[in-house]
Amino acid sequence: MHDVEIGADIVERLKARRGRYHLYETIDPATSAFVVVDMQNAFCKAGAPAEVPISRGVVANINQLANDMRTAGAQIIWIVSAFDSKGGLSDWENFFNYIVAAEVREKTMAYMAPGAEGAALWHELDNRDEDTLVVKNRYNSLVPGASQLERVLRSRGIETLVIGGTKTNICCETMARAAFDMDFKVVLVNDCCAALSDREHLAALENVIQQFGDVMTASEVKQRLKPPG
Repeated sequence: MHDVEIGADIVERLKARRGRYHLYETIDPATSAFVVVDMQNAFCKAGAPAEVPISRGVVANINQLANDMRTAGAQIIWIVSAFDSKGGLSDWENFFNYIVAAEVREKTMAYMAPGAEGAALWHELDNRDEDTLVVKNRYNSLVPGASQLERVLRSRGIETLVIGGTKTNICCETMARAAFDMDFKVVLVNDCCAALSDREHLAALENVIQQFGDVMTASEVKQRLKPPG
């Protein structure tokens, strides 16, 4: 796991601005979902095209928090990235033309196709029958057309997103920013997220806690799982 802490200057700035550090004293399980992003073979498997080695180190924390939130009555939603392709064209050409190196384009497209190995959840995750799996084809699961996530959340009356997964500073942070703009409450779970470096992980935490939501450990989330009032 990442061994980082929010900077003391930011902690003091937040306390001065809003009179407290954490935004939320309670998290209502009935209207909350633990949304786990991209914990799939493409990012978790050693040697995979987009491997994030630290992702394997947060699996136990993700499983424990998922169990705690299920027990409390919250929803568990697993998000995986997958990309359709036909005739050499993908459904996200901007990504495959510029973000993925030309020499690995076809290999990556095949590995992350729907139903392919790369799109499958990491085998160590405790995925239950009652959980929900959502497939996305953009960094941000909530951007129009990227997935069914918003429809799932709205139809179930979800108001709070507790976010874990990988990468902290890409898909997790992007979701946190969008969710806040869409009037969801956001909690990014420090020890359930992974990035390629401590620096990138911490930058995402500090961005989110200052403007887009709360940042807590899995233990802090568990302590707050209770109905309001």
